[in-house]
Amino acid sequence: MSDRKSNRLILPGLIAVTLVAASAVYLLRPSESVASQALDKAQSTSKLQSLAELDGKAPTNRKLDVQTWTTAEGAKVLFVEAHELPMFDVRILFAAGSSQDGNVPGLALMTNAMLNEGVPGKDVSQIASGFEGLGADFGNGAYRDMALVSLRSLSDSDKRDAALALFDDVIGKPTFPADSLARIKNQILAGFEYQKQNPAKLASIELFKRLYGDHPYAHPSEGTPESVPAITVQQLQAFHAKAYAAGNAVIAVVGDLTRAEAEAMTAKVSAALPKGPALAKIAQPTEPKAGLSRIEFPSKQTHLLFAQLGIDRADPDYAALSLGNQILGGGGFGTRLMSEVREKRGLTYGVYSGFSPMQVRGPFMINLQTRAEMSGGTLRLVEDVVADYLKTGPTQKELDDAKRELAGSFPLSTASNADIVGQLGAMGFYNLPLSYLEDFMKQSQALTVEQVKAAMNKHLSADKMVIVTAGPTIAQKPLPPPTDKPAEQPLGVPEH
Repeated sequence: MSDRKSNRLILPGLIAVTLVAASAVYLLRPSESVASQALDKAQSTSKLQSLAELDGKAPTNRKLDVQTWTTAEGAKVLFVEAHELPMFDVRILFAAGSSQDGNVPGLALMTNAMLNEGVPGKDVSQIASGFEGLGADFGNGAYRDMALVSLRSLSDSDKRDAALALFDDVIGKPTFPADSLARIKNQILAGFEYQKQNPAKLASIELFKRLYGDHPYAHPSEGTPESVPAITVQQLQAFHAKAYAAGNAVIAVVGDLTRAEAEAMTAKVSAALPKGPALAKIAQPTEPKAGLSRIEFPSKQTHLLFAQLGIDRADPDYAALSLGNQILGGGGFGTRLMSEVREKRGLTYGVYSGFSPMQVRGPFMINLQTRAEMSGGTLRLVEDVVADYLKTGPTQKELDDAKRELAGSFPLSTASNADIVGQLGAMGFYNLPLSYLEDFMKQSQALTVEQVKAAMNKHLSADKMVIVTAGPTIAQKPLPPPTDKPAEQPLGVPEH
């Protein structure tokens, strides 16, 4: 059985609060493949820009020549040639996340998790050893908007063709064996039991119910204790035939391939998938009712989650909201929230905000935990910081600093083949222009204080927050006054 890890999709400019915004399962082999070893060796010897070379300038952005076409079966392909390493990455994204579960919560995630459990003539162990013997990595994951599968392999034709043949079987001919289904159900059900002792997860589940109501984003991707046991092999087969159709797929490819080789590869991959069109896009959510919900939980700390509906991925204010959120609470130390809540008062280890733009309006969220006896005052303090920020907007210095930080970190979004294939997948899935990366940087660097303030006020309102807390009901204490060195440090944080 493969190890489970969280998948990393880089969408520059906005920090997604992954704890509650995109529940996912990501499966990878536990051992390091030959392809990954080759990548590490090449990266360790690659030439890096030194500080002296930069001389105060931003690091160089990698220019991408993105090529695109559509397969005969209707799959959209995005491809970047990269011959520096003898390997390639392919990632296929399907509009097959939990928002397509219908009345069977957990169906999308279960289907994705079962893909590499069996194909005709091979069980899960033989599939895993097959990829391992070829020095290849296979991965899969399921989220609210999407499901994905990925392959990393050496580009030598012998290794490449064999790895792709096995990959095609996994994505196109899964057998969904009953014993594997029972095992994965038990793993998910055990996770539900663990959630009962996890106040952050309980708060997250309640928050999404409050925020999205009857919308498909409301339920957790992993399903519910009631829905998971009832999922059948027949339901998995039907979902795979519909949601993993070539017309519902975006294929991203990066690596040591020519255009002709990439076209031949993606044609075979597309042909291996079920035939069918793209699924209909889900509807936009309706505005939720603002207010506070409390979950009683015996603990020394209280978890605080704030949210309201944010933007979808096509919103033209994306760049302005990215920088605006970076200043409010998306950038760690020095943000408005971190300064007021942690640095001046020592109320928390960390407080973070972020937009999670999705196919339709994703959440804007703020999350933190604090001492239970300070939770009421901390909640009001966060509300006050948000209200003040929306009223005054960022300062010119804050905006300049955020732009400089973005310019310095942005090259990392295309620093490796894995980063690039993630960018291509997101661009294709959300129908972004091929010039998206360059456009985003230009738009961000041209923004004014007034434009950022206007965008934040257009999409956020201090009095529309849906708030969920998880912690004990105890007597509250007044907050300490702000100071450069709080007398009491957050719980669990050593004095430095």
